Amino acid sequence: MSYRLGVDVGGTFTDVLLVDEDSGATWRAKTASTPADQAVGVLTGIGKVCADAGIAMGEVAQVLHGTTVATNAILEGKGARVGLVTTRGFRQVLQIARSFVPGGLAGWIIWPKPEPLADLEDTVEVDERIASDGSVVRPMDDDDVRRRLERLAGRGVQALAVSLINSFADPAHERRVAELAAAVLPGVPVSLSSDVLPELREYERTLTTVANGYVQPQVARYVQHLSAGLREGGVAGELSILRSDGGLQSADAAVAAPVSMLLSGPAGGVTGAVWVAEQCGHRDLITFDMGGTSTDVALVRDLRPRIGRETKVGDLAVRASSVDVRTVGAGGGSIAHVPQLTRALRVGPQSAGADPGPAAYGRGGTDPTVTDANVVLGHLPSSLAGGEITLDAEASRAAVGKVAEAMGLESPEAAAAGIVDIVNENMLGGLRLVSVQQGFDPRDFALVAFGGAGPLHANALGRLTGAWPVIVPPGPGLLCALGDATTSRRDECARTVLRRLGQLTDAELVQILRELADEAGQRLADQGLAREDQTVGYQVDVRYHGQGFEIPVSVDPSWLEGGAALARLGEAFDAEHDRLFSFLLDVDHELVNARATVTGPRPDVAPVHLDSGDGDPAAALVTETRVYVDGGHTIAGVYDRERLRAGDVVRGPAIVTEMDSTTLVLPGHAATVHPSGSLLIEPAEG
Repeated sequence: MSYRLGVDVGGTFTDVLLVDEDSGATWRAKTASTPADQAVGVLTGIGKVCADAGIAMGEVAQVLHGTTVATNAILEGKGARVGLVTTRGFRQVLQIARSFVPGGLAGWIIWPKPEPLADLEDTVEVDERIASDGSVVRPMDDDDVRRRLERLAGRGVQALAVSLINSFADPAHERRVAELAAAVLPGVPVSLSSDVLPELREYERTLTTVANGYVQPQVARYVQHLSAGLREGGVAGELSILRSDGGLQSADAAVAAPVSMLLSGPAGGVTGAVWVAEQCGHRDLITFDMGGTSTDVALVRDLRPRIGRETKVGDLAVRASSVDVRTVGAGGGSIAHVPQLTRALRVGPQSAGADPGPAAYGRGGTDPTVTDANVVLGHLPSSLAGGEITLDAEASRAAVGKVAEAMGLESPEAAAAGIVDIVNENMLGGLRLVSVQQGFDPRDFALVAFGGAGPLHANALGRLTGAWPVIVPPGPGLLCALGDATTSRRDECARTVLRRLGQLTDAELVQILRELADEAGQRLADQGLAREDQTVGYQVDVRYHGQGFEIPVSVDPSWLEGGAALARLGEAFDAEHDRLFSFLLDVDHELVNARATVTGPRPDVAPVHLDSGDGDPAAALVTETRVYVDGGHTIAGVYDRERLRAGDVVRGPAIVTEMDSTTLVLPGHAATVHPSGSLLIEPAEG
């Protein structure tokens, strides 16, 4: 038999899913994350799940991993010291940046401008120049380059980023700098902008290249450590890392271009949510992943996640393809506090994290968190993660009681209800970012809720958004790991074109796209994915001539065969522009960038098929408990999810428990068990 392992590392827990590729059987494990070295938690989880399945680690054929190592390096400011090589006259490209300041009116007055990832003191200029058409304006002087690199060597840089003006048109000068750097800076990883982002706009290209160098040494150390641990454990199978756009890449490719994995963790959840929604017969969905530290949301249409051209991590926004995920600082570990100045309750973005965690975990935490609020309300069982964490209800009451006292409330329950209401509103803001703000009505979508804390708040978010049904997949706390195990190989190749559509022919467009597809396909072929197993998708960035921004437009492969590709492209751009901005311009269209994405086949993972029931969930009823919902106490049934059968209807108020998560069904709502194992929550009258 052959086994695949999906591994996802979160801020609080590390989730591992083992899949038998022959039978589709799955085994799950959840263990505490180890922020100091994520590989420790990953290896512990793999050992645990293999023991549960009764197999040796050597029987694992593939390890598919979503990781936050690169993300954390950015957020914590713990990346490498990066040296930057630019063209003469462009030394301050990162400092000048773009004239955009976040916030409302006069927000710039108090906005602390983020420090560039490469210091000005570590930036050198070389005497060279290439024109935008690729011609050489000023040849490069090798001796001058060596002197500049020697200066960086004396400053102890740990990574080198090379971003020369117009290198997207001809990378020859950048590649020569890399050759010279190999001798002057031996052992220092080099990132070339012509490899990382071969597109116009020098600031975005430079920033993305520097970010690649900034996280590269840390990612390389992590991948090497994890690979060594897997080998020592007997795993001879291949290690693959999830990209930000939801595809897989080899470990070597991840080390070479770690900027492509800044949203590796959240992308796995979106992939898993798509797989679950497809089993339930829903093709349009909003994903809602609530963990211990943050909540990630994304929108999916026709089972295709929206892929953006910008990846945002904290204050950093780099140009790299990623699932359009928005993150809100709201999770189970988010800390509630009452500022003395306003006396108004606030929740997050500060988090108790995995250590010490919420007060209920009994690890020394004393701050009131969202998890503590749910414990006080009676929404959580006495233990989590299959018994690994026992909850201390008295510690939660003491912590939440401090909020009640500060606000003059009569009971901890009232304070806890306020904490939950506020965190739900915070998460609603994130859901509106990917739906209403993008021109979509959330009522037209299902809401797929997962993560350790997502199912607890899912029913309330469905009520706030009007998105029905709310789908809670089996093993919701491990859905990101399922996404890692059910995704496919992917690679991408891009090129700047910058020509009006009237200056192009259909044949020229077809040639450009197919050349890009061939290059990306060859890279995947080198990783062992046969050409006949590859699927190609195309996307181009289009704008009105003279416009300062462009809009990505997907190109249907059938357009390339009919001889009207440019006309169809213009129509598709106009439709998207009208949807976003409600107006069109009577000017020429301009093609800015072209991209080809090549993917491999999605692996077979057999879906769950539950035995049919008669609609009565009484056989799964474990006990009844006192809960606080909608402003008062009531009695709720507690159900064991493993005993539920297809067609059973759990009416609220109710709590459904399982190893890795807990689902709350509110009064006036009902959860129907789908044959695939998911719970479909809807208003009872529906």
